Amino acid sequence: MASTKPSAAARKAASTASTKTTATESTAVKKEYTFKQKEETKARAVSFKVISGGGIVFKIPTRTTVFDKESKRVREIRYCPNEPSIFTDEQSDNAQRDHILFRNKMLFVPAEKPNLLEFMMLHPGNKANGGNLFEIVDKSRSAEEELEREFTQFEAIAMVRDKDISELLPVAMFLGINTNRKSAEIRRDLLMDAKKNPTRFVELFDNPQVKCKSAVLQAIDFQILNKKADGMYWFDTNRLIVTAAAGLDPVDVMTRFCLTEKGAPVYDRLLEELDRL
Repeated sequence: MASTKPSAAARKAASTASTKTTATESTAVKKEYTFKQKEETKARAVSFKVISGGGIVFKIPTRTTVFDKESKRVREIRYCPNEPSIFTDEQSDNAQRDHILFRNKMLFVPAEKPNLLEFMMLHPGNKANGGNLFEIVDKSRSAEEELEREFTQFEAIAMVRDKDISELLPVAMFLGINTNRKSAEIRRDLLMDAKKNPTRFVELFDNPQVKCKSAVLQAIDFQILNKKADGMYWFDTNRLIVTAAAGLDPVDVMTRFCLTEKGAPVYDRLLEELDRL
């Protein structure tokens, strides 16, 4: 009786076909999915804050007039909690006004009070309408501003960590940090300044005065320049470069001078002298 057992070649072919089929099925099933953000559409609570003054309790008028864009006429509005409309001519005879009080300069308007929100949004005292009594607290903008502050601080900290010490020295000198120490100590002091005012810290790296002032300070340290009370001099010849008026720092005067057209050749010579050290 002939054997029905498949040959090795047949088994290999069947295995390859099975693998291809599985791979094809796997490829067909696999799909890329892009996650989507679902923004909140329901009414949310809104907060308002007093622009200036206010004290512990601040009361605003609950009856005033506004220009109605739909009817193109001036209409009276008033806040009555039991009325669906804030327009006086649309309210019932039983309408009763209520006080609107800011406490500690803040007013919280829950989503369940749409008439109060509408009244606050149309009120002439609202900053959005040209008023100067109160303004809405834009939480989305506050979040964006907070993110910007955090990201700027991260950027400033990363600069202290990643930049070569030679790039950090001009900034350190400009900030008055002692640079005659170990690199770790200089970075530590720079880190403290970066955390304290990250925006200014980041901008210093693109400020031409920073590099110029640090060059002037180093030139004084290496006896290329001679700083005196009345101005800045060349150390070797004692020749006056620029005069500093009484009460002005000669370093700052020299820095500003080097960044002018007249002082550009002096600055070039200064950098050449430093490069030769």
